[in-house]
Amino acid sequence: MLLNIFNPAAIKKFFHHIENKVTSNMTLKINNISKTYPNGVQALKNITLDIPSGMYGLLGPNGAGKSTLMRILATLQEPDEGEIHLGSIDVVKEKDEVRKTLGYLPQEFGVYPKVNAENLLDHFAILKGITTRAARKEVVEALLRKTNLWDVRKQKLGGYSGGMRQRFGVAVALLGQPKLMIVDEPTAGLDPAERVRFLNLLSELGENSVVLLSTHIVEDVSELCTRMAIINKGEILHEAEPLVAMHTLKGRIWRRVVSKDSLKQIEREYNIISTKLLGGKTVVHVYSESNPYEGFAVVEPDLEDVYFSVMAGHTRKDLSVS
Repeated sequence: MLLNIFNPAAIKKFFHHIENKVTSNMTLKINNISKTYPNGVQALKNITLDIPSGMYGLLGPNGAGKSTLMRILATLQEPDEGEIHLGSIDVVKEKDEVRKTLGYLPQEFGVYPKVNAENLLDHFAILKGITTRAARKEVVEALLRKTNLWDVRKQKLGGYSGGMRQRFGVAVALLGQPKLMIVDEPTAGLDPAERVRFLNLLSELGENSVVLLSTHIVEDVSELCTRMAIINKGEILHEAEPLVAMHTLKGRIWRRVVSKDSLKQIEREYNIISTKLLGGKTVVHVYSESNPYEGFAVVEPDLEDVYFSVMAGHTRKDLSVS
């Protein structure tokens, strides 16, 4: 992998310390969390999840309640009711303890455009309590190498690409040696090359921490996460291992290429879960327990089929929670 080409002693020492801090049985337990805003919008409705160590995907459309849940977990908002525990820490009542072991990369974050990455990361390290210069130098170098920013450490952040800024955000989030990493919509707006670099980085972090990835991009969850939940309108619709969920749909997803003119008729007759354009025609995916005939062919389900089936309400009872 691209990020494994750097392997100095500083990186080994620093991240070995992180690994020792994170126990294999660390779990984030969310129990009946609800949140209603003053305007009457109920953003979360009795959310209950057990999130183990590793990469966990929270998948849902914009406005589903993902960011509200992320802010509550990051101690930036209070839930109206419910409990959250990170290991033995009460997230709602012991915010200072959570913040000591939390890494948070929000959907949007600002940087000082005229400061270079090395100096700004050193500044954040001081704020995190790393007061000795030698310790900060070691940690800053390790993190900049880990995020593949060492060669551009002297470059001002205002000149960074979107992906480089996202990777700098991860470096800042890792300063607390986190047991919990919260990453909110990390790949939105990244070009394909930067997205690959960023996903490679996240996959490495998931080996040593509880990493909660909130996204509306199905591919991010498919490529990274060993477990996921689908959320919409503040409710958890489905929670499972992606591979298990795809296997459960086997034999129920049917594909047909149709003309634009016939699409409306197909929509009236079948449970369409998704459509895509291909060479001027439309590729239709249909959820059906049996062969719908008329040119349909069964296909191997992918995570996008799982997502759209759940969102359409066709499979919420059929997909078993693993």
